[in-house]
Amino acid sequence: MNSTRLHSPSSLLALLAAACLSACSMIPSYQRPAAPVAEQWPAAATGAASAPVSASPSASTPTAPASDVAWQDFFADPSLRQLIDTALANNRDLRVAVLNIEQARAQLGIKRADQWPTLNAVATGSRTPTSSGGINSLYSAGVAVTAYELDFFGRVASLKEQALAQFLASTEGSRTARISLIASVAQSWLALLADEELLSISQQTLATREGSLKLVQLRFDYGATSELELRQAQSLLESARVTLAQQQRQRALDENALVLLLGQALPAEVRARLPSARLTLLRLPELPAGLPSDLLTRRPDIRQAEQQLLAANANIGAARAAFFPRISLTAGLGSASSALSGLFKDGAWGFTVAPQALLPLFDAGRNRAALASARVGFDIAVAQYEKSIQSAFREVADALAGRDTLAQQLQAQQAQLDAETDRLRLTDLRYQNGAASQLDWLDAQRSQFASQQALVQVRLAYLQNQVALYKTLGGGAGADTGAP
Repeated sequence: MNSTRLHSPSSLLALLAAACLSACSMIPSYQRPAAPVAEQWPAAATGAASAPVSASPSASTPTAPASDVAWQDFFADPSLRQLIDTALANNRDLRVAVLNIEQARAQLGIKRADQWPTLNAVATGSRTPTSSGGINSLYSAGVAVTAYELDFFGRVASLKEQALAQFLASTEGSRTARISLIASVAQSWLALLADEELLSISQQTLATREGSLKLVQLRFDYGATSELELRQAQSLLESARVTLAQQQRQRALDENALVLLLGQALPAEVRARLPSARLTLLRLPELPAGLPSDLLTRRPDIRQAEQQLLAANANIGAARAAFFPRISLTAGLGSASSALSGLFKDGAWGFTVAPQALLPLFDAGRNRAALASARVGFDIAVAQYEKSIQSAFREVADALAGRDTLAQQLQAQQAQLDAETDRLRLTDLRYQNGAASQLDWLDAQRSQFASQQALVQVRLAYLQNQVALYKTLGGGAGADTGAP
């Protein structure tokens, strides 16, 4: 075989090692962009939350940040824990997020492999007729390295760094999907509990108004009341039926949404506990907000955006390296013989080394355009990173503002319901004794029903806001060992 003789095979290994050690990096020095948000939360979001009424108790405030509070510690309700476990095992969106990690890991493996030569076994044979009527035979076998790039200017290393950043970004994306799934399951479960309470209130109200209508009808039959009062009682009854139908539909929709998150039907044991479950029995701890700068390290979606920024930065390095010569090496080690049987006995042993340097002279501006594209891609990644910080700041500020105002609203709504209940009791006494009109009595019933519904809805909003705050603060991102 044609060959360029070297003194020993170790010379080839020394050349490859020198190539690896001499590689330089064209990746720009990375500087984390300054966070484009205020150093403190808005004044409206920093007030201490008012102590909620006993109808919506809250656990003591933990000293650990939300990112260090595992979801198992934040959600104490056994039914909710079971639902979250089910969703983590079966939710298809989370499954796709985990598979994205595996795909990114495989891509990283490909880029890492590009930094090493590929060793192939090579065997060839040829039989060529001669002018004298004979046949010349030539057989060769050995190992070969084909077009291995000596990465003097860091192009391959830059692509590997880009793949590594993409892999880390997909890992953080999976953590984001996990946190969002946990929060969505919790909020859907709370909505389902609220639906159950509203249905119970509406069914009780419907039964009460049916009894009231019978009483009014009896009074009307004996001429003790007018038709106007009878129609008012009928209107209240039908209004309750309309509300009940709306709430039955909403409950079905909320259960369907929860089933989608779970990836399977609602477990039978959880469904059996639904009638006895109440929003008032749930305990969700208050969480310290920390500082806006804490979000940079505690929220996985921000960490994901920064990894994508690092990937774009590494891509600039690869684009810069394309302006410099690309040096590749083809080498082989083997034996050649005119007889197949003597290939590894009497054959001539040798090895070849054939380096090649490719320097771009004219490419119609391809490399310049690629570098410009990479730089614009980096600027886009910067804007996306900054937007992720601003979005996170807004989400936390909203949740903090809601924590205080919803607690106050919940107290006021409870006080209003207490007042409406007393009003209905007193109006009923006055009505029975002829001191109040039937219109006053029906109006008191309507007001109490509206206050009961409003209390459940405000309590739901308060608890869902607590879940949202846990999510927006990166809840469990640093504590959940089961995260991908």
